[in-house]
Amino acid sequence: MRQTVRPAGRLIGAVNLPGDKSISHRYAMIASLAEGASKITNYSTGADCHSTLECVRALGISVEEQGTTVSIHGRGLEGWRKPPEDLDAGNSGSTIRMMTGLLAAQPFESRILGDESLSRRPMGRVIKPLEQMGARIEARENQFPPLVIHGTKLHAIDYALPVPSAQVKTCVLFAGMFAEGQTIVRETIRSRDHTEIALREFGAEIQVSRRVITLKGRPKLTGRELVVPSDLSSAAFFLVAGLLVPGSQLVIQNVGLNPTRSALLDFLVSIGAAIKVQRIESVNGELIGDIEARYAPVRGGIIEKELTAALIDEIPVLAVLGAASEEGIVIRDAQELRIKETDRIATVADNFARMGIMVEVTPDGMCVPGKQKFRAAEFDSFGDHRIAMAFAVAALAGDGESGIANAEAASVSFPEFWNILQQLAG
Repeated sequence: MRQTVRPAGRLIGAVNLPGDKSISHRYAMIASLAEGASKITNYSTGADCHSTLECVRALGISVEEQGTTVSIHGRGLEGWRKPPEDLDAGNSGSTIRMMTGLLAAQPFESRILGDESLSRRPMGRVIKPLEQMGARIEARENQFPPLVIHGTKLHAIDYALPVPSAQVKTCVLFAGMFAEGQTIVRETIRSRDHTEIALREFGAEIQVSRRVITLKGRPKLTGRELVVPSDLSSAAFFLVAGLLVPGSQLVIQNVGLNPTRSALLDFLVSIGAAIKVQRIESVNGELIGDIEARYAPVRGGIIEKELTAALIDEIPVLAVLGAASEEGIVIRDAQELRIKETDRIATVADNFARMGIMVEVTPDGMCVPGKQKFRAAEFDSFGDHRIAMAFAVAALAGDGESGIANAEAASVSFPEFWNILQQLAG
């Protein structure tokens, strides 16, 4: 599908965005292992999160969907049943990595796979700690999907994450629920903590102290009523659009403001962005609020070290903002971008070249000079949702009509993106 994007005069309005993907995945998985029904409001509309629901259904759990409200009838830690066929994670790295931790502890064998893109993404970082817990997992070339998981009894471990990863942390904690004793995960850099919050909400005993997470095994989880905040990663595209297009003024409502995700807002404010948080409240342990963004020139800056880990998903659209900034943007320590849905360093650089934007690519990032002119172009998502949306934002500031090839990729995380973009741009 080719999507046409025309230059925007300004973006005006207030908007609610779909539910947070990271939280939706976790609520669905934990609810399926809780005792009794859980009702999840504002569940993500993205295809990835529905891959998780389909996997849960295939494991014998009743799931009902009514719009963006999902009801899951959990049957306790021992409630999963051997799936009749392969589990399909689609394009979702979150689904396959986190669910592998749960499948490793089941009393049956399972096989989980994904689409062509997911089949190229390495799984060694979750296989290694699970094998330390006693898991038996087969993978193509010892690290790529499909994964054949020989469920078995696991034991608790004390595991230091070699690289920051909320997915790996979650995988180990999920496996630890089925082990006797305490499973400990140690982080050198704090990653998003939605798993810790969600487990606590469902009744697990979990403690966090100085980047050390301790989970008591065999928890009794109880079904809950939960509200998923709007997705800050999805909001990032509209925040950047508002900063990029003169005259814009946007309010994005009910956005998740979890402190482990707030690096995006902190970075934008630090480079001069006109952003305000208008309201904050706590819902199910997660902070939620409204964010106002107004057009304003930004200085640009450097993203490196811990900040890179915190902003890894937002780097494509921040690179677009950097090209329009006063001083440009430098991105370092972002090797992780090479193994996302696409090599996002390469696909960002490719689309920049199409619109005449200068960029210096490095093995672990890029340097994008500022004050560059945005030209209309024919972009390609390369099948990557974040690349599709980042260059749709760039096209808003172009000098003519642009096109996005393979624009349907946005539906992986944000099916409503194109309609909301058109609504705000008038």
